[in-house]
Amino acid sequence: MGSQVRRFRLPKMFNRKTLPKVLLMLAGFVFFSANTVYFMDQPVGPLMAAADPTYHFDFDNVRDKGPYLNLKSAILVNYDNGEVVYSRNAEAVRPIASITKLVTAMVLLDHGVDLQSTETITKQDARRSSRSRLRVGYEMTIEDLLYASLLSSDNRAARALARATCGDIESFAKEMNLKARRLGLKHTMFYEPTGLDRRNVSTAHEVAKLLHYAYDYELIAEMTATKRHMCTIINRKRYNKVQMSNTNMLIHSKHKVLSGKTGYIQAADYCLTTLVQNKAGERLTLVVLGVPGDRLRFKEARRLVDWGFRQVPREELASTL
Repeated sequence: MGSQVRRFRLPKMFNRKTLPKVLLMLAGFVFFSANTVYFMDQPVGPLMAAADPTYHFDFDNVRDKGPYLNLKSAILVNYDNGEVVYSRNAEAVRPIASITKLVTAMVLLDHGVDLQSTETITKQDARRSSRSRLRVGYEMTIEDLLYASLLSSDNRAARALARATCGDIESFAKEMNLKARRLGLKHTMFYEPTGLDRRNVSTAHEVAKLLHYAYDYELIAEMTATKRHMCTIINRKRYNKVQMSNTNMLIHSKHKVLSGKTGYIQAADYCLTTLVQNKAGERLTLVVLGVPGDRLRFKEARRLVDWGFRQVPREELASTL
């Protein structure tokens, strides 16, 4: 007798009609399981570029009443569970000025640029760059340029970082937008690495997410939580130190600043995003955009944060009763 070949038959629940649907559902489950992270306690560093996490915020319990604030848009998020405590025009698209530099730093770190390599400030870097302590011809390490960009919001440093990463500003801006798309930021757009261009836009909602992603980079978290840093001008023998101070004045408040970035151009007014922690260990992510004054920006930020921390313990207490 010839050998018989037994045909494999699918169970009824997996017939030819239903199998494609089942496989599609399984593929979707695996994709979202592998790529969705809610709130991570430990920074994962620059190697996260291949599999960026996804943060989701819960708007179901936004407080009906909150402090009156003189600004265009704002959001306050409980970092540890993603609950939005306060929201005002959080989906309005606005210029974000130098908050842009958080993405500049992420893209540079994603590309693995050697932090001990050097770059020189050029005339093109200095063109319409606002105030800067970095003169044309200064040679500095990438690490010090990163400190200058994130702490003192130096625009010349940000342009030098972009050149060190991609060779030119246009190519770097494309990388910034690819990064924003990977992070799921649909309303965030960049044209250059400094934030001087008013077309660099986002929303308060997406800026809060942006800060969470930036905080996952250990180096960005460390730098933006620093009060000051002394940069070295490599090609100068005398007077070769330049101090960079943190422009986020909440660094001097009663709360601990874990990360953050300021921003200002005329089209954006004064902006701030920051992650702060109180003595109880609770963490709040704050974004204020379009505040009509420098000092007022931090005054309104403190008011919102102080109010927000009063909301968090009450909510936790109610859930245990």
